[in-house]
Amino acid sequence: MKRFESFLATKMEEYLAYRQTLGYSQPNTLWGLLAFDRFLQEKNGSWQILQTDLFLEFRNRFKRDAHTANMIISRLRTFFQFLVRQEIYDMNPLRDIPDIPEKIFVPFVFSPKQVDLLLAAVQKRLRKNKRFYLQDLALYVAMVLIARCGLRISEPLRLKCHHYREQEGSIYIEKTKFKKDRLLPVPQSALRELNNYLAVRKSLLDHDTSPYLLLGEGEKGISDNKIYRFFHPAIQDIGLRQPRQTLGNVIFSPPRVHSLRHSFAINTLKSIKERGQNVQNALPVLAAYMGHREYRHTGAYLKVLDANQRQGLIEFAKSKRIT
Repeated sequence: MKRFESFLATKMEEYLAYRQTLGYSQPNTLWGLLAFDRFLQEKNGSWQILQTDLFLEFRNRFKRDAHTANMIISRLRTFFQFLVRQEIYDMNPLRDIPDIPEKIFVPFVFSPKQVDLLLAAVQKRLRKNKRFYLQDLALYVAMVLIARCGLRISEPLRLKCHHYREQEGSIYIEKTKFKKDRLLPVPQSALRELNNYLAVRKSLLDHDTSPYLLLGEGEKGISDNKIYRFFHPAIQDIGLRQPRQTLGNVIFSPPRVHSLRHSFAINTLKSIKERGQNVQNALPVLAAYMGHREYRHTGAYLKVLDANQRQGLIEFAKSKRIT
């Protein structure tokens, strides 16, 4: 079955193949092109209908989520620029379409103490029977690595045994977002948990042939859904369950697994500042550690100083009756 069915199908496939040769990740671009491809099929479209009004009508389908609408138009703009370079177009038809104003997104930030409480709550939920204990322990260690190393949720789940270098106390993150590889020194607190898990795994499994560092069911890795099923009850246990709040032009996120990554960055930068060191000088190093393509992306975390300041922003917005 073809991915694309509209009159632009061949060009869309060419474009994705071109991006792949450059090493770009495809999911968001593919999703945007698929959505536009379906839209063109509904319109029974041809080259003649590719006018500004058509793109505005398509964007209007995503008007409730400005970020998604802007992202899709950005992907399409880049696709049509590809067609301009092929001399199919003289001028990009999306060139003058402006972005929709987006709300400011403020992530949930765990304080270091709250991170400790969360991990302790997850640990208490480990099932002690033989059937589930090893899998639950692997989930706990995955969450420890996310919290202590600032990993993306997919990164500990994809680790293979050879990615862990025990003597160096490091893990190798391979072909993650932006196709970047990186070698990370792991904090002692996380190393203790990882080494304990591996010792338990060795004692419980007679014939262990799985390539995954953190073992799920059978010889498979862990699914991210299992992480969520541990995370949210633990949030409830420590009294941090909060709804998503929109106050004026600001969205305050509830606690999410990815919040642990945000919190790692923010708390690291705060610690550097408290030691009297220059935060801006530390950004390139932290960016490399977290796998950001450019350190300005890491600098985005500076919009919130810590958990206390974030809570203060919410209370201030409520006191001013911003709705």
